[in-house]
Amino acid sequence: MGNAGSMDSQQTDFRAHNVPLKLPMPEPGELEERFAVVLNAMNLPPDKARLLRQYDNEKKWELICDQERFQVKNPPHTYIQKLKGYLDPAVTRKKFRRRVQESTQVLRELEISLRTNHIGWVREFLNEENRGLDVLVEYLSFAQYAVTFDFESVESTVESSVDKSKPWSRSIEDLHRGSNLPSPVGNSVSRSGRHSALRYNTLPSRRTLKNSRLVSKKDDVHVCIMCLRAIMNYQYGFNMVMSHPHAVNEIALSLNNKNPRTKALVLELLAAVCLVRGGHEIILSAFDNFKEVCGEKQRFEKLMEHFRNEDNNIDFMVASMQFINIVVHSVEDMNFRVHLQYEFTKLGLDEYLDKLKHTESDKLQVQIQAYLDNVFDVGALLEDAETKNAALERVEELEENISHLSEKLQDTENEAMSKIVELEKQLMQRNKELDVVREIYKDANTQVHTLRKMVKEKEEAIQRQSTLEKKIHELEKQGTIKIQKKGDGDIAILPVVASGTLSTGSEVAVGNFVGPAMGVASSSPLPPPPPPLPPSSDTPEAAVKIKKPIKTKFRMPVFNWVALKPNQINGTVFNEIDDERILEDLNVDEFEEIFKTKAQGPAIDLSSSKQKITQKGSNKVTLLEANRAKNLAITLRKAGKTADEICKAIHVFDLKTLPVDFVECLMRFLPTENEVKVFRLYERERKPVENLSDEDRFMMQFSKIERLMQKMTIMAFIGNFAESIQMLTPQLHSIIAASVSIKSSQKLKKILEIILALGNYMNSSKRGAVYGFKLQSLDLLLDTKSTDRKQTLLHYISNVVKEKYHQVSLFYNELHYVEKAAAVSLENVLLDVKELQRGMDLTKREYTMHDHNTLLKEFILSNEGKLKKLQDDAKIAQDAFDDVVKYFGENPKTTPPSVFFPVFVRFVKAYKQAEEENELRKKQEQALMEKLLEQEALMEQQDPKSPSHKSKRQQQELIAELRRRQVKDNRHVYEGKDGAIEDIITVLKTVPFTARTAKRGSRFFCEPVLTEEYHY
Repeated sequence: MGNAGSMDSQQTDFRAHNVPLKLPMPEPGELEERFAVVLNAMNLPPDKARLLRQYDNEKKWELICDQERFQVKNPPHTYIQKLKGYLDPAVTRKKFRRRVQESTQVLRELEISLRTNHIGWVREFLNEENRGLDVLVEYLSFAQYAVTFDFESVESTVESSVDKSKPWSRSIEDLHRGSNLPSPVGNSVSRSGRHSALRYNTLPSRRTLKNSRLVSKKDDVHVCIMCLRAIMNYQYGFNMVMSHPHAVNEIALSLNNKNPRTKALVLELLAAVCLVRGGHEIILSAFDNFKEVCGEKQRFEKLMEHFRNEDNNIDFMVASMQFINIVVHSVEDMNFRVHLQYEFTKLGLDEYLDKLKHTESDKLQVQIQAYLDNVFDVGALLEDAETKNAALERVEELEENISHLSEKLQDTENEAMSKIVELEKQLMQRNKELDVVREIYKDANTQVHTLRKMVKEKEEAIQRQSTLEKKIHELEKQGTIKIQKKGDGDIAILPVVASGTLSTGSEVAVGNFVGPAMGVASSSPLPPPPPPLPPSSDTPEAAVKIKKPIKTKFRMPVFNWVALKPNQINGTVFNEIDDERILEDLNVDEFEEIFKTKAQGPAIDLSSSKQKITQKGSNKVTLLEANRAKNLAITLRKAGKTADEICKAIHVFDLKTLPVDFVECLMRFLPTENEVKVFRLYERERKPVENLSDEDRFMMQFSKIERLMQKMTIMAFIGNFAESIQMLTPQLHSIIAASVSIKSSQKLKKILEIILALGNYMNSSKRGAVYGFKLQSLDLLLDTKSTDRKQTLLHYISNVVKEKYHQVSLFYNELHYVEKAAAVSLENVLLDVKELQRGMDLTKREYTMHDHNTLLKEFILSNEGKLKKLQDDAKIAQDAFDDVVKYFGENPKTTPPSVFFPVFVRFVKAYKQAEEENELRKKQEQALMEKLLEQEALMEQQDPKSPSHKSKRQQQELIAELRRRQVKDNRHVYEGKDGAIEDIITVLKTVPFTARTAKRGSRFFCEPVLTEEYHY
């Protein structure tokens, strides 16, 4: 009775703990110290702790009181003592009934404490002194005695089931001996395992069974599982549960509970453990133990039985299907996955899922579909393996066909490029002729204008003369003047005085006055006026129009282009475009909204070289340096010709006897001046030539050939001429075609006009308007991004072109062979052409000296025209390139083709990509809009008062979004980290598990939804 009274008093104290006590607030300094201690103990994330620090003193004090009151009045040993009291085998039946009435409430409060208290409280509950985990697992085992025993007695009598040789439960340590699981409490776990093993290997007494049956009717098993789940949510507690010899076994055995809600809770927890590294094998071991304890013929037999029979409890069926999906498909070994999959197939899972495919539960349908998506169809894989070889053979055949087609395409492209270049050359020639005709027309037009002016002046003079003559005749009739003819044929006009006599002085005066006027009519025509002054660059007509700054509504980002100075645009493409007109066509408000404010051997010693003797068997004399003689011997062996044959072929330039490759190799052994002196000295001393080595005899004969260097050079030139022409011609043609096509492209000009307009609009208020820009500025179009960073200026330009200037959207089709031209070094090509000319000149000089050589004559006659054509192409290529470079405001001396053409290659590539991305974005937006309209139409057909359709749609959208994230992000979850178990369970309820085929470090695939603190 004393014990009973003691327990009752404890229960009274336990209930009294819920009464809050209001204590006086301490000084601010003490308050902050105690608040810091409480925050430390709560083990909160930094953001949550930062939020609590912002509380005022009143709230801080309330928090301190709550924490301290809870710690003081509900220590862990209080719950542990109560649980031990329920497990005491000596207590009477009547006393047990009275005690166990509050067991569920005690467990609920324990679960709340484990879940809400700080980590220090949980550590105290689990420490060596309290052994809370052992007690909790023992109580869970006790609560399940009756259920498990009753399962045994269904199949056999109590006597047969109580077999001393059969263990009540098997330890994980026995099933997986040698498992290296982390144990934060050292050897205490193994000791507790040995201590509790006595209970687990001893059969229950009749009283224990009755007490267990009493407990099994309550929710104690369910709440015990929740307590273990709260412990496992801490890394420390999770490691202890995983290393405990019986904890996971007892959780698995809880599936025998009759409450479907409890079984669903167990399966959710076991599924979460499967997804933590090392947890899968522990779960399988627990089900091996379950099989032995419950007398299953096959593993997972009871689970499948419950899954079939509990068809009226959707939550349990969803949890079962989720667990089966994870336990089968979360392993990395594909063979093991197939094995586990077959286990459930033998238990009839496939047939049962076929019956459930028309279930009305969306949650269950999602889990079933997830399992079916993860299933390994071995038969289909075998068929794929059998068809793989045929597919590979077909691929090889197609690759060979592609190779042949590529060769044909290359040949066709070269032919087309040659035709295009010929047409371009003709066009250039016609343009030059047109320019000459225009100049002649201009000169003729000027002369006609001058002559018309002269005729007009002459007519005016004649008119004046006629008028004057009329006036003179009138004056003569009036008697005012008298006309007198002189002997020299001149005419004198004499005024008449009133008395009727002539005045001599007046005659002179009048004569002097009228003479010039009369001389006008009889004199020769006037000389033409001087030509007009040439137009000056300083005249107003040639002046550059001053661009006004553009005022924008918002501050715009700066487009960092390299501008041309006003005096640099004359004669360039920018002199022909008007960017201000472009701005009139564009929606600049939209533009502002989008972009408003991111080694050779040693030298020969002449004094000692003649004394060198080879050490090879015979006493042959060698005058050549050892390595040089060795290399010469190797080269001569490759030719397979005698020295006489080689020298004779060189004399007559016979490239049939000596291939050009051998000639080029032999040119490395042309005798030096010192070597010639050594051989001549050897001959003057009349030493026997037979004593020399084969290489020295060859070199002696080789050095006697007249103009050896010139002949060898000519042979190499003749041998390589055709290949050189074939190599250089396409390079020159690509330069010509690319240069002419870029300069003549009106669509490209329009694109540059749009870029200039938008660039001036962005920069005008800060840097002022410019008249042109360097081509390198095209690379900066991708660096200028919109306000939302989702598109660049090039994307916007692509949109503008498509919407308002669609006719120029395919401007890049007018740019021919730009990529080929970008790979050409024009400077090196021109040097090679000059080398060919030098080789031809050398060949001609040799032929003039020996005009009997038909080989040289035929070569010159057949190839001189080809070289002349190549030189013409080189000149045209140089001129065309210089023209196009100047046309775009660049300097040909500092801008080679390897710099100029790649600008357009990069720009076209980026423009095409921007077009594709714009099109993709447009399709996505259109698809989203269609989906929304479809959903709205569907919603209108539904009962507006019924939210079932809306919630279903929202759930499907959420799952689809989470699956997309799942594909994009595959980070690893931190196994066993505080809060990880709860997060895994929460995510699994939202997103079904999706298996993978490639190996990774973790088996948790739904982690994109987790917060960053749970990742490495």
